Amino acid sequence: MVQGNDADILIVGAGAAGLMAGISAGRALQERGGGGGPPRIIALDGARKIGVKILVAGGGRCNVTHHAVDEGDYAGGSKNAIRSVLRRFGVEQTARFFAELGVELKREDTGKLFPTTDRAQTVLDALLRASRDAGAEIRHPARVTRIARTESDSCGRFVVGGDWGELTAPRLILATGGKALPRSGSDGGGYALARGLGHSITDGLWPALVPLRLADGHVLRSLSGVATRAGLELRSGTNKRLISFTNDTLCTHFGLSGPGPMDVSRHLTAARRADADAGLFACWLPGMSADEGERALLGLGKRSVGRWLRESLPERLAVALCEEAGIEPATPGSALTREQRRAVRTAVFEMPLPVTGDRGYTHAEATAGGVPLGEIAVSSMSSKRCPGLFLCGEICDVDGRIGGYNFQWAWASGHIAGRAAAESLG
Repeated sequence: MVQGNDADILIVGAGAAGLMAGISAGRALQERGGGGGPPRIIALDGARKIGVKILVAGGGRCNVTHHAVDEGDYAGGSKNAIRSVLRRFGVEQTARFFAELGVELKREDTGKLFPTTDRAQTVLDALLRASRDAGAEIRHPARVTRIARTESDSCGRFVVGGDWGELTAPRLILATGGKALPRSGSDGGGYALARGLGHSITDGLWPALVPLRLADGHVLRSLSGVATRAGLELRSGTNKRLISFTNDTLCTHFGLSGPGPMDVSRHLTAARRADADAGLFACWLPGMSADEGERALLGLGKRSVGRWLRESLPERLAVALCEEAGIEPATPGSALTREQRRAVRTAVFEMPLPVTGDRGYTHAEATAGGVPLGEIAVSSMSSKRCPGLFLCGEICDVDGRIGGYNFQWAWASGHIAGRAAAESLG
């Protein structure tokens, strides 16, 4: 241990990435041997309860990762940089890591990997045990409000402080999270700390994986509780197709939630920052093209439009789509005029969604934006601007799709940062 310091490594944030960083750093130091004295690794977190995001993920079951993960599942920073991190610690290594902790994972039809216990507490308990075994001490609530860098010796030290006091160490890992789910402790304070150490933050920060609000009076807001698989397509103001997702969509009293709307949410905000006329469109029969749907309408004969829709959709939604098209559900296909067929086609396959906003960070699962990956050496997750500093997790400009992808980024980047920080010690 470097003399005159309280620890070898200080970690700010004890969420998924911070816990993984502490475990990986501790194991690396144990492999090197030596020690004694004060705790070699100390993680500081401002939350009263550690691991809130882990505990609420996946409806309280914690979808630890996804069976297939690559850089295409993420937005934000460089795809090449994200790929490099994921390859260093991928899904197989994640599953092996948790198996060694006694947490067996199971794959569900969606591709998500959950603990076989179906309890997020199983995951958190295992991480906390592994932290203790690795010699990483967690102190909370201990909110970090200031970080100073000294140059009093050849390598310099970080002085980390808050209302609880101060600690020093030659290595520092920022794993503060972003701004999503602030009750978990990630309220955006980490960005100021990163700026104070010489880093920049992307031009914009906004909620990702967040439910969407629809305009007052929209027909879908009257269908609270109705869920179905739908295709959501984002288009520019000139009708250029930008990105699409097909997944479960839930109608709510405020608008739309579920995997599909949450996946597209960050992209919609990003598009509207550059093009105020960018819009979102829904296809309620994603297994069928609009042209195929129109041909099906032409072939209905005496069968009603409502009956045709009810074969694939919840009844309330089928009725609402007829209402949107301006026809009665009992209208036979043969009685539809050309204009009515076009109206049904639009309502079913290209329904414009008047999104007025989202539910904000309080209901978001991730943050879009953060410290640019160009300022981080991703082979070690070390700062290019501040020697001895490492960054991991959501504070980085990386956000993934719903389904365990953000946890995989946390495990991978945390593992790399923790191990590299330990190996960099003289």
